[in-house]
Amino acid sequence: MSQPIFLDIRPGKERILTRAFELAQEDPALAERLMRVQAEARGIRTVEVWVTDACNLRCKGCWFFEHEMDQQSTEIRDLGSIRAFAEQLRDSGITSTLLIGGEPALVLDRIRVFAKTIRNVTVVTNGTRPIPYDGLEDLAIAVSLWGGGPVDDELRGYRPNGRRISGLFESALRTYADDPRAIWVYTLSEAGMPYLERTVEAIANNGNQINFGYYSDYGTDPAARIRNEERVLQEMNRMRETYPDTVVGHPYYFRTLVTGRTHWGTFGAETCPSISNDHPAHAQRLTEGHPIVGRFNAYRSDQSIQYCATTGDCDNCRDSQAVWSWLLVNMHRFLGDLDQLNTWVTLAENFYRQYYWSSYHPARQAPAAPAVGA
Repeated sequence: MSQPIFLDIRPGKERILTRAFELAQEDPALAERLMRVQAEARGIRTVEVWVTDACNLRCKGCWFFEHEMDQQSTEIRDLGSIRAFAEQLRDSGITSTLLIGGEPALVLDRIRVFAKTIRNVTVVTNGTRPIPYDGLEDLAIAVSLWGGGPVDDELRGYRPNGRRISGLFESALRTYADDPRAIWVYTLSEAGMPYLERTVEAIANNGNQINFGYYSDYGTDPAARIRNEERVLQEMNRMRETYPDTVVGHPYYFRTLVTGRTHWGTFGAETCPSISNDHPAHAQRLTEGHPIVGRFNAYRSDQSIQYCATTGDCDNCRDSQAVWSWLLVNMHRFLGDLDQLNTWVTLAENFYRQYYWSSYHPARQAPAAPAVGA
């Protein structure tokens, strides 16, 4: 899971927005929705920060450890240095941080530093350690879940010493019961499909949301791919229709996530927008080529800049938030007609719905006015 932002830095952005608003004038309700989405986006500039290299699990196919990302930097532990870094980000205009690891819940003091400094903070966790409310009431929490049912323990139930553990999903359900901050990042796999509905139902009954991701096994070459894509897409859409208050998503996003394709191109190294703007490898990309997430950087635990939001292993990556961002930075691809623009606006609305700090989150919505005479 990476960055929550979608405005693009290419020349011509104003022209694209002008065209979008001109098109939306044919539908006043759509024009109002477009204005609200743009207002939300204008207040967000985001980065990703690896707050620790430590983790209490060794999940099969984890990109962080399969690529030995924990060995590529020397973790900064001094809270003063971490606070100064967070303040530097804030003072440069950053309003949102995604905290990952490793396992951020192992270093709650570092989470608190960012929560006190940056307006919008999202933490990605494996769910084995609780993230308390005290002082962290406005966090968005993304809880990992791989495959569903017994497949989750099969993929994630390993300590660093190799010891097997079980019951990860059930334990995390108890930890985040009725916690509005929590959204499950439910990565789908072929083996987990028989357990899809019972898993979604359990999360719905737990009072949380779900964003579907894609299991890409970094321990294999090539990475695992879902064979029956159409069946998987049918089930994802059925879950969205059956549990509309729980499943965050859109049919266009689901198809892009599973197939890696849109109506204009293919997800990959040349098109992924989730690259660190200040990394020297991307100097040319900033001035020409496909759109990227503006002002985004991913920072390692020593505060140096990482190539992108994950590893740079583009052939095996299908990061869910990078896919969301790819759709949204390519707004100009959805300006052919009113239906296309409506698709883009709906994608954007669903994207922001994931985050507890966003005005689109269900907990932030004003209750409906009672009917006259009720």
